[in-house]
Amino acid sequence: MIDFLIIGGGIAGVSAAARLSALGSVTLLEGEDALAYHTSGRSAAMFEQNYGKPSTIPLNKASHAFHDQADVLSPRGLLLVGNADTADAFATDARQMQLAQISMQEAKDMVPILDDAAVDRTAYHEAAWDIDTDKLIQCFARTARENGAAIHTKTHVDDIKRNSKGWVVSAGTVTFEAQNLVNAAGAWVDQIATLAGIAPLGFTPLRRSMARIPAPGGHDVSTWPMMFGPGENWYAKADAGALIVSPAEEDATTPHDAYADDMVLAEGLARYEANVTEPVTRLLSSWAGLRTFSPDRTLVLGPDAQDPNFIWCAGQGGYGMQSAPAASQLLADLISGGPSDLPVDAITALSPQRFT
Repeated sequence: MIDFLIIGGGIAGVSAAARLSALGSVTLLEGEDALAYHTSGRSAAMFEQNYGKPSTIPLNKASHAFHDQADVLSPRGLLLVGNADTADAFATDARQMQLAQISMQEAKDMVPILDDAAVDRTAYHEAAWDIDTDKLIQCFARTARENGAAIHTKTHVDDIKRNSKGWVVSAGTVTFEAQNLVNAAGAWVDQIATLAGIAPLGFTPLRRSMARIPAPGGHDVSTWPMMFGPGENWYAKADAGALIVSPAEEDATTPHDAYADDMVLAEGLARYEANVTEPVTRLLSSWAGLRTFSPDRTLVLGPDAQDPNFIWCAGQGGYGMQSAPAASQLLADLISGGPSDLPVDAITALSPQRFT
């Protein structure tokens, strides 16, 4: 009998496996050929402590030390660009993310392609970093395995049954028995809940598309900060000598292997182009991921209200990578009954009990 059977091998499931492997036996099941195949492997992955809902920010702050120790962060910076037409949204973003307004010349010193005929205000925050997502996933996976956890890829869950001893989970011809079932299935979390006879909570997968374009004008973009428009209606970020640009859309969809919508991508690229002097002439590649949110857009961490042996680790949305160290530790603390350093109101806001 396994103590913790985790369904889902993205950042939510792998970080949970690392933490829970200190409490008992762990087995993780991932349906795809590799860990982090879906959204976790397609993330733009920034660490910015003030990005997210009020309940997410304490998780971000509590995760910083882990990210530093794991050596997964590299300097990036965050640059907000706007104009008179977007003044209200610009002011809101700058205030919420604690960005300092800077001059156009300072902004152009960092990003020389900014069009000062279109952009008349900028705000900047140095304390934002790229996250090495693969290194972070492997860090958690290594810890889990060192603690005896078993990680199975190509293992798609077909059936879940509850009995007096715990859970019986079938994946093809293989059956697993576990005392606790951890639902970390990303866009599929409500489907897993339904299979298990647990009431779904109403999660919504939202598609977000990405385009990778050549470095604009042949510039060295390696030191450019991440740029975004007010209301996060587009963003751009350096990536291995090129630039990734996203329309930052949130189009509701069903759980699937996501792909970019060409029209949405074109609209987002146009919003980016409206702020710079270099046009987009070609795409190197494009892709999409599903950012899955609960009804209140806040993570769901902890035992289900009706069955404490069904444990939610879901709704990471766009905050999974940066919040994973603290979110997974909170999950372990909730299960073990150990104390947490997080504020009580944040823990309450993240609990599945809020949906009862």
